[in-house]
Parts: sequence; structure tokens; C-alpha cells
Amino acid sequence: MPIVKFHHIENLHRVQRSALLMLLLFSFLGGLTAQEVPKEFQEKAETIVQLQPRTYGALDNELDNEKRDTTLLRYFENLSKEHDYLEGQAFALNLLGMKYRNISQYEKAVALHEKALAISEEANNTGFRILSLNMLGVVYRRTDAIKTAIDYHQRALELSEQIEAPSHHIKRSINVALNGIGNLYQTLEQYDLAILQFRRALKLEEELGNKLGLAINHQNIGHCLEEKGDLEAALENYRKSLAYNEEIDSDIGRLICKNSLAQIYLKQDMPYLALVLLEPLHDESKRIGDLSMSSVIFINTGWAHTKLGNYEKAKGFIQEGLQMAQNRNMPSNILYAYEKMSDLENAKGDFKQAYEYYKKADQYDKEISSATNLRYMNDIIVKYENDKKNNQIAVLAKENEIVRLRLKKNQTTLLVSALIVGLISSILYILYRQYQSKNEKRVLTLEQQMLRSQMNPHFLFNSLNSIKLYIINNEQKNAVHYLNKFSKLVRKILEASSQKEIPLSEELGTMELYMNIENIRFSNEIDFKIEVEEGINIDNIKIPSLTLQPFLENSLWHGLSPKDGEKKIQINVKHKDKGHVTIEIVDNGVGRTMAEVNKENRVLKKKSLGIRITKERLANFAKDYQNKFDVDILDLFDENGDPNGTKVVLDIPTI
Repeated sequence: MPIVKFHHIENLHRVQRSALLMLLLFSFLGGLTAQEVPKEFQEKAETIVQLQPRTYGALDNELDNEKRDTTLLRYFENLSKEHDYLEGQAFALNLLGMKYRNISQYEKAVALHEKALAISEEANNTGFRILSLNMLGVVYRRTDAIKTAIDYHQRALELSEQIEAPSHHIKRSINVALNGIGNLYQTLEQYDLAILQFRRALKLEEELGNKLGLAINHQNIGHCLEEKGDLEAALENYRKSLAYNEEIDSDIGRLICKNSLAQIYLKQDMPYLALVLLEPLHDESKRIGDLSMSSVIFINTGWAHTKLGNYEKAKGFIQEGLQMAQNRNMPSNILYAYEKMSDLENAKGDFKQAYEYYKKADQYDKEISSATNLRYMNDIIVKYENDKKNNQIAVLAKENEIVRLRLKKNQTTLLVSALIVGLISSILYILYRQYQSKNEKRVLTLEQQMLRSQMNPHFLFNSLNSIKLYIINNEQKNAVHYLNKFSKLVRKILEASSQKEIPLSEELGTMELYMNIENIRFSNEIDFKIEVEEGINIDNIKIPSLTLQPFLENSLWHGLSPKDGEKKIQINVKHKDKGHVTIEIVDNGVGRTMAEVNKENRVLKKKSLGIRITKERLANFAKDYQNKFDVDILDLFDENGDPNGTKVVLDIPTI
């Protein structure tokens, strides 16, 4: 139900400030240009900057009356910057970010919170770091960037829980993180996980005696239970939330709770009782100014009249709620209104019109679900891109280590050359050769690690993009099927990443998984086979991990991708001689000449490093064997002399 989505996306904290939003917006836009900073505040700010309190609680107490005025916050930030007061800057920047967030200027809000986070880290102030991380999580949650929001809240929670004797403010930060994570789980419809977070927050709010927090968490738990179908338990939590809101005299809290109670009564076929709660809320919701809540209240009122057979009244209320949702572009509320209009027409017996409204509701439902799933997968891909960049940084560090080792080796060589005299020279020379051998092995190990770190993120990113197609097309069964394959593939890569070499049997198994996933983008048109010549024990043959993947990728994207008709790739493992085994990768693609033409015609020309890196890895691998490796790429032609594919021949040493 959209009312649930409204609560867990918007959050009761923000809703309770919505009545002040227009006033804040006026002071924000008008104050910056016209309002002068009162001398009294200037003196107060100068005193705070001189004392430089380091905790959020101390600053919050001192600036409690002024923290809603953006002009004063800007003045305090600039004054703190002039006096190098980092905590003062972080405090003001976070509050300014909240103001921008509440008027939906999310990019500006993110920039302010990120600046506050950087300053908090410079000040080494854990409390302000936690605050900045939580605020970033809230902004990203508002924009449905689910994975990013969870990451920020999780970081805030981990930092908070590391503090041995947390202050009142730190405990509140823990609750903000728990609520944020719980709301995100609600968005993903993971209600049991959401309830777990809300109950953890509920326990802490009881310790703090925070009645607002208790009201919020009981309300959120009620939403989750309602979605799970446990209406009685949901009703109990809504009533507890209403009692706390009555104690703190919260108008918006009462409004939300009474609407939630009415919605339960409607689901329990008690429309008269629902109307008793809903009708007084019409004017109250408009007075508060939250059109999202007003929209749902009017739609629920129409639902109650539908159950009572008052069809004209029902239509009027639902259409009014729909109009509010359309004017403010609230997709979840629009979906809810269309569902209730469909129910209304169905009750009237106009099944054709009911079906039309049902189709509209279904369209909005698919758009909302697809957008959420796509954003979530994009977040995962962005994370893998960041991992790849981190790996590139690690590669540079390893290269620097290699240079340092080589320089050290050269220095040792000069020293040994100067001391070679007679027997002493011979002894020093032997020691030098041992030292040199050890250094060379370290260099080879570093090079292998460097090359693997370049390969693995690239491999994972290609696989994720293949699975993403099924999610975009909303093919859930296929997505789950291939996600299972992908998880198995990732496990194989992780197991192999710490090993210099793996059995050929494992490499072939990994390539079969890779081809299954890549075949998604070819609509499973590719006929892929692996044939091993009789008498070859592929469990005893060693090979660097992911050696074959770049050649398969070249066959897919340069050979088979531009080709029409039958598409084949085959891996053949054959005997060559006593010291080598031959691996052939044969495709029936367009050939290298046509592939180069296609590459030149592309707008974006991707420079592939995979084959060059693989040759370097094989060269290092072969140093541990008596025989050398060899790689040949041959063009294939048909009986008319036309290109008929490509064959890659790898001779792998076995002794």
C-alpha cells in the first residue's frame, strides 16, 4: 500500500517538520538577501568560536533558538572557518544540508553533508562523522539510492557502536541509523529485517525516554505488520504510537496514526468506524499542509464510502485525492488511487471501467518496481566500478614496490662488485645470488598479484551487466537463475584469486559459467562446447586463473557479435608433446579483418588489454617450468577463401 511507502520513505521526523516547511523556505530565500545578522548573535557566535566546544550536544544547546535560520548558520560557518574551528563548520554545514534536503534540493544537500564529513574527519571528531554519515544516508534514501543509503547508515552505526560510553547524542545517532536502515528494508519489502531494526531502535528510545522516537518506531513496526497481514498486531502498535503522540501533543503524529487505524478498520470491514476517524482529518491535513498525507486520507475516505455503497461520494473523495497526488507527482499515491477507483467501478458493476483503472494501476506498479530494482542494481555496478578503481590504485602501489626492489637489487650489485676479492668475493657472490633469486621471486609474485587485480573486477563487471538485462526486462525467474550462476562464478574467482595457478578442470568450469552468463546478451544463440582429448587428465594440468576469459571475450564481441546466423565457440584440449598441452579456442565469427573494420566504425573505441596481460601472466607462469608457453592467433577460411572465424592456440607447459 502506498501509505506504507509514504511513511518509510518520508520518515516521521521529516513529516513532523512539514508544517514549518513554508516558513523555513521563506526565511531561507528571503533572509539571505535582506536579513542582517543581529549584533547580539554576532557576540554570541564569537564567544562560542573562542570556547570551541567539540560536541554536537554542546553546540545544539547553545544555538537551539538560531539553528533554524539559514542566514545565521551561514554567518556561524564563515566565522568558524576564519578561526579554524572545524566542529563549528561541520555543525553549520550539516544543518544547512538538512534545509536543502527538506526543500528537495538533494544535490546541494549531498555537497554540504560531504563537506561536513570531510571536515569532521580532519578534526578527528567521531560524533560529527556519525552525524554527517547519517545525514547522507537520509538524503540518498529520499532519492531511492538504496544501496548507497544503506552503506552510509551502516558506517554510521558501526562507528557509533565502537564508542564504549556513548553520549545521549551518539545514542540518538544510533537510532537514526537503525531507523534509516529499517526504512530502506521496507522499501525493498524485507519486512522482517525492517522490524528487527525498528525494535532495536525502540529499546534504545525507551532507555533515553524519547517519546517521539517511541511513537515513530511503533508506527513503523505497525506498517510492516500491516503489510505482512497481521492486522491485530499492527493495530496494537498504531494505538501505542497514537498514545505517545497525544502525550507530546503532535498534530502530525495524531494525523498519521488515525489514518493508519482507519486503514486497518477498512481492511477489517468496519467502514463506519473508519469514517469516524477520517472525516475530521480532512481539514486538519490541509491545515498542516502535507499534501501526501491529505491525498491518502481522501482516498481512504472514498474507500470507506465504496464499502457503504455511497458511490458518488466515494468517487468524489478518491478523485480529489488522485488530483493532489498528480499535482505533486506522487507515483505511489497515484497507484493507490487507481486501485481504489478500480474497486469502486467493480462494486458499481462497470467491469470495463474497472479494468481500465486496474491497467493504469498495474502500469504505475511496474514503473515503481522497475525503477527501484534498476537503481539497486546500478548501485551494485557503481560499487564494482569503485572496487576496480581501488584495484588500479593497488596495482600502482605494487609497481612502486617492484621498482623499489629492483633499485635495491642494483645497489646490492654495486656493493658486491666492489668487494669481490678472492675467497671473500666468492662467498659474497654466492650470498648475492641467493638474495637476487629471492628478490626475483618476490617481483614475480607482485607481478602476478598486479595482473590478477586488473582482471577480476573487469570480469565481474561484464557479468553483472549481463544479468542487469533480465532485471530491466522484469524477467524475475531468469534473473534469479542467472544470479545463482553469478554467485557460483564469484565464489570460484575468489577461491582462485589467492592462488598462483589452478587445475585446468577448474578453469574450464569457470569458463562454462562465464559463457552461460555472457550468452544472456546473445539471447542464448551461441553454441558453446568444451572437448577434451582422451587420455588428458585436466585435474593435473595447472594454468593461471582466468587465462582463457580474454580470448573468449574477443571471440564474443569482435567475432560473433557482428555476425548473423549460426554462432559457435568451441574449446579443444589436445596433446602436443611430452612437455606441452594445446588449448584451442575456435569460433566461426567474422574474422579479424572484418572485426578491425567494425572496430574502426564504432563511435566509442575500447582499448582491450586482456590478451596482452594474459601473455605477460603466462610468461611469468612458464618461468617455473622447463618449457616455454606459446600463443598463436590464426584466421580461418572456407572453401571459397572467405573469412570463416578465428582459432586461438595456446601451448601450455606441463613440465
